[in-house]
Amino acid sequence: MKLAIGSDHAGYKMKWQLANWLRTPAGGRHKILDVGTLSEDSVDYPDFAREVAQAVSGKRAAKGILFCGTGIGMAMAANKVSGVRAAVVWNPQVAELASEHNDANVVCLPARFLNTPQAQKILHSFLTTRFGGGRHLRRVKKINGMDRK
Repeated sequence: MKLAIGSDHAGYKMKWQLANWLRTPAGGRHKILDVGTLSEDSVDYPDFAREVAQAVSGKRAAKGILFCGTGIGMAMAANKVSGVRAAVVWNPQVAELASEHNDANVVCLPARFLNTPQAQKILHSFLTTRFGGGRHLRRVKKINGMDRK
């Protein structure tokens, strides 16, 4: 699967570690579109959230992964892009539910509150859980239609 990833300065180290892991057999051998940032120098997180969200919305990536201190700002910014359903997740169960119930296509990780093994488990859940459809589809359609009202 092709994944778009991005971070601000607070999430840079975790993004770098997990991008490398995602390319390995243990991480799923994914293709990575890294939109930055490329260092721990201070940057504005909305710029990277937009790049990842637009890659997902424009079908240049199947899913997106964003890293910042809390995940909150990234999710707020990414959700401004039509067709994106970004969720802040902090454990594998929440990642699973975001995929299964909400068809989340972007996950936002709070790098200041997770270690690498925890983040790997979260990403595994997010990337392997399928959308449940059924009653959840009706709700996702409502979310998708909100930008047209």
